[in-house]
Amino acid sequence: MAASDAGRHAQNDGCRTLSLSAHVGFDSLPDQLVRKSIKHGFCFNVLCIGETGIGKSALMSSLFNTNFEDAPSTHFLSSVQLRAQTCELQESNVLLKLTIVKTVGFGDQMNKADSYQPIVDYIDAQFEAYLKEELKVTRSLFSYHDTRIHVCLYFISPTGRSLKTIDLLTLRSLDSKVNIIPVIGKADSISKAELEEFKKKIMSELISNGIQIYQFPTDDETVSEINTIINGHLPFAVVGSMEKVKIGNKMVRARQYPWGIVKVENESHCDTVKLRRMLCTNMEDLREKTRAYYELYRRCRLEKLGCRDIGPENKPVRY
Repeated sequence: MAASDAGRHAQNDGCRTLSLSAHVGFDSLPDQLVRKSIKHGFCFNVLCIGETGIGKSALMSSLFNTNFEDAPSTHFLSSVQLRAQTCELQESNVLLKLTIVKTVGFGDQMNKADSYQPIVDYIDAQFEAYLKEELKVTRSLFSYHDTRIHVCLYFISPTGRSLKTIDLLTLRSLDSKVNIIPVIGKADSISKAELEEFKKKIMSELISNGIQIYQFPTDDETVSEINTIINGHLPFAVVGSMEKVKIGNKMVRARQYPWGIVKVENESHCDTVKLRRMLCTNMEDLREKTRAYYELYRRCRLEKLGCRDIGPENKPVRY
């Protein structure tokens, strides 16, 4: 009797692995998911934070090989604003709905102490909009345009010295809400030796201030080696340009100076290509981590509304 009970208990608690005597067909599930995903398309939302004129628009145009027309910014805004632009891009048969959100007037105010607050409010507003859709009686999350920010490209001025106070305040307020990838804007304005020292100094300051940035995942054997190497290149030194310069018999995207030419697509000149490659190959991981940030926001909001998984007697609540 005891042995019989133990057998039933083992079957109820665990999941047995059985072998098939013939082909069933559920091995086509991955193909079904791929077809469904391609038909529906994908969305990816990028937040660009940086001072006016740091090269946010030029970099985004360079990363996605398309020209994002943008109105010129002013230095005289009383507060930081955010400007969103959504477009659809297609590569082969894959459709990507890309939303680029850029700060306008960041760092231009006399009092910069609260410059980060409109950015925090914007990120929270996207979480809140998704939560409201999720809590509807009749909802359609599959067709809902998800505007939650998947990655934040934080542009650091190429001073060659250290992070500014506004950088530390902003990064500290955002690292629990969004995937942060720091980039050094207009990196061709300082020498290579200065750039390497500046990178080390930035990473040291981020660590000493307890600021968490996005690390490309190394737990997948297929990308572990390359991602480990790339993590060592952070922050990325980027240069953006849509202008083409003739070099030999080829027209290449570059920035031309009296002292020489900086090729945007040349990895020995800048890290723009590295950043593009890593964004594309880790896009789904960025989306997954965004869902984790959203779950944290959702839990806090529902707890404030009085929702609990545990009742007054420390028993699970059943709805």
